[in-house]
Amino acid sequence: MKLYYARLFSDRLDGDHGLPRSRLAELVREFREVQAEVRRRRGAGEYGFYGLGDQAAAVQQIRRFAEGVGQAFDHVLVLGIGGSALGMKALLNGLRRPAWNELDDEGREFFPRLTVLDNVDPTSVAEALRRMDPRRALVNVISKSGGTAETMAQYLVVRHWLEEHLGPAASRHLVFTTDPGRGALREIANREGIPALEVPPAVGGRFSVLSPVGLLPAALVGIDVDRLLAGAREALVHAESDDLLRNPAALWAGLHWAADTTLGARIHVLMPYTDRLREFAEWFRQLWAESLGKARNRRGQEVNVGPTPVGAVGPTDQHSQVQLFMEGPYDKIVTFVALDRFPEDVPIPAREDLPADLAYLPGHTLGGLLRSEYQATAAALARMGRMNCSLHLPELSPETMGEAIMFFQLATGYAGVWYGVDPFDQPGVELGKQLAYAALGRPGYPPEPTGLPQGDVSP
Repeated sequence: MKLYYARLFSDRLDGDHGLPRSRLAELVREFREVQAEVRRRRGAGEYGFYGLGDQAAAVQQIRRFAEGVGQAFDHVLVLGIGGSALGMKALLNGLRRPAWNELDDEGREFFPRLTVLDNVDPTSVAEALRRMDPRRALVNVISKSGGTAETMAQYLVVRHWLEEHLGPAASRHLVFTTDPGRGALREIANREGIPALEVPPAVGGRFSVLSPVGLLPAALVGIDVDRLLAGAREALVHAESDDLLRNPAALWAGLHWAADTTLGARIHVLMPYTDRLREFAEWFRQLWAESLGKARNRRGQEVNVGPTPVGAVGPTDQHSQVQLFMEGPYDKIVTFVALDRFPEDVPIPAREDLPADLAYLPGHTLGGLLRSEYQATAAALARMGRMNCSLHLPELSPETMGEAIMFFQLATGYAGVWYGVDPFDQPGVELGKQLAYAALGRPGYPPEPTGLPQGDVSP
C-alpha cells in the first residue's frame, strides 16, 4: 500500500490553497512527541488494537469453530451495531464475490450466506427472518458489553424466532462474541453452554473488526483470517518508525489535522474507486467521527473539535458530490483509494453503428476507464486548488484489506494525539444511550422528558 500526498501542498495545487510545504517539516519535528505519547499510552494500557496482529490462540479457536460446527449452517445472521457490524460488512463487500447472498451454493463455494442486522428497524428485521430457514441458520450475537440495547433487543426477537421453530435445540444455533468475564451475554453463555468468543477488553468496538468480532463471521464465509492479520502486521511494522515520512498512518493523520486546524478543512472525504470498498468507507466514517469528535480535550478543556468524515464512491459520486468538492467551500480533503489491479476486467467492444463521438471508448476496458476517471478527478481537483491524496492498494486481497483496516485504526490513534483528545471514548453516544434507557424504563435511569417538543410544529 502506498500513500501519495503531494496534492495536499500549495505548490502542487493552484499556489493559493493547500498547506505550505514548510508545514511538512514542522510536522516531522512535532511527530517525535506524538510518537512518544502514543508509546506512553500503549504502555498504560490504551491502544489495545496494536495487539490484534498477534492472535494465535483466538485464530485457532475461530478456525476450529468455523471448520466444525460452522459447517452445519448455510446462513450466518450477525446481530450487532456500530463497530460490531460495520467492519464485517466491509469485509464481506470487499473480499467475497459481489451479490454474495444471491449466488447459489456452488457460486459461494458452499460457504454460507451472511446477513448483518445493524438496526432495529422492524421491517428490516421481520423481512430478514422471513428469508431464512431457522433450521439452517447460525446466529452470531456481538456485543462487547453484553448489554447493548439494540443488539439485545434483536437477540430476544431472534431467540424467540428460533425457539418457535426449533424448541430446545435453539441454543445450538447461537454463538456469542462478548466480554471475556462479564455482561448479560457472558452470563447467558455460561448458564446455557452457548459457545462464546472473547472481545479483547482493551479493544473498543470501532477498533474490533480484526478481533473475533469480525474474524469469526469472516472465517465462516471463507475469508482467510491469517492473511487478514498478516496485512495488519505490515501496517503495524510501518507504525513503529519514528520518521514521520516513513510512517504513512501517522503522516496521513498529521496532514489531515494540520489542514483542519490551520486551513479549516474539517471535512475528510474517503472516496474509493471500486464498489467493493463502499462499505469500507462506511466503516471509516464511524471510526473517524466517533473517535475524534469530542467536546473536551485530554486536559478537560472545552474544545468541541472533530473532523466530519464523508464517504463517496467513484465514479458514482463524480455525478453527485464532486461538483461540491470542486467548486464549493475550501473545507475538504479527499482521499482516493485506488486499486492497481482488478481480479478481472471487461473490454469495451466496438460496434459498426457507433456514433463518432463515442469512438474513443472501444479498445479500452472498464477497469481502464475507472482508472482514468480517478486520475482525471484527482488532477481536476488539484487544478481547482482542492487538496487530495491517494492510497493505492496493489489489489483487493485479505492482506491488503487487513493492512488498510489497520492503517486507518493507526491513523485514528495518532490523530487523537494530534487533536489532544481521547480517541477511545464516546461520551456523546453514552448520553443518548442513557436517555433511551430512561425512556424505556430501564432500572437505574430516572425518566427525563424525551420525544418531540410541543408548540413548534409544521403540518
